[in-house]
Parts: sequence; structure tokens; C-alpha cells
Amino acid sequence: ETSASALSSFVGVMNSAKEKWDSSGASEAMSRVTASIPLGTQEYLSSTSQQLFNRQKLRSISVVFGIGEERPFYIEKAPSLLVARLKHNFQFFFLNYMVLTALLFCLTMLTSPLALMGLGLLAALWMYVIRQTQSGSMVLYGVAISQKNATIALSIFSSIALIWLLSSVFWWTLFSSGFMLSIHAVLR
Repeated sequence: ETSASALSSFVGVMNSAKEKWDSSGASEAMSRVTASIPLGTQEYLSSTSQQLFNRQKLRSISVVFGIGEERPFYIEKAPSLLVARLKHNFQFFFLNYMVLTALLFCLTMLTSPLALMGLGLLAALWMYVIRQTQSGSMVLYGVAISQKNATIALSIFSSIALIWLLSSVFWWTLFSSGFMLSIHAVLR
């Protein structure tokens, strides 16, 4: 019963967030941004993401860990074979490696309350600017700011804030996932 009520609460929160997203005008803003990207660029990004994030390239746990194989992990002694193994493993398991890195990033985010609060405040600031510029501009301390200028300024601010907020999370994730992936690629 506890899991059912937790699931019900989670669904309620997700529905509430979706309603707020829809009512804030963020969908329209995203549509305008998407429409402003040239068609050739959109097609290139779409085909590249389909190739990179193809679900068929996500290997199962039994393949990743060699479950059922006689010797799934061993040390290759010949340097040329080791280089070939590394190349093969990074190409074969790249999507699994990306998922592991993303998972570690999310788990690390949970251990960083400052980063979570900062991301929440940044998201709220974006929602505020999107709402205020729905008519094309906003007024801040008596100065009219166009939607384009507000978005550019907030993008610059967001980049700096994200670098500051997520630097420790990013580096911890990069090194820990890099270590784990390297060990897997060398031994598998």
C-alpha cells in the first residue's frame, strides 16, 4: 500500500508539473526556439541523436558483465591486443558508458543540496523570464528588455551559474565514471 500511495503522489506531482509547464507558455517558447533552427541543422541533429542514442546499442547487463561466459574479465598482456580491446569496448559499450555516467551524475546531484537548490532557483528564474516575455518584452526597473535580449542574458548567467554550481559534481562524476569505464574497457 505504501508503494501505491508513493506512486500515486509521484504521478500527481508529475501531472501538476506538466500543467504548470503547459500554462507557463514554455511549450510555445520551445516551439519558437525549435522553429528558429534551420531545417538542415534540425535534420542533422535528429539523425545524429538517432544514431548515438539508438536503443539497440544499449547492451544488456549480461553482455556488459559477461554473465554466462567462462572468462568475461581478464588482463590482455599484448599491447596491440589491449589497444584493439579498448577501441572495441568503447565503441561497443559507449551507450552503456553514457548511461552509467548520467546515472552517477544524477546520484551525485542528490548528495549536493546546494546544486539542487541552485538548479531549482535557476529553473524558477527561467520560468519567470519566459512568462514575463510572452508578449515579446519585459520591463525591469523601468527598462524594456526584449525577449531575445532577456534570453541571451539569462543564458549567459545560467552558463556561469551552472559551471559554479555543478563544477564539483561534474568533476567527481567525470573521474569516478572515467575510472570505472576504463577498468571495464581494459578487463572486458
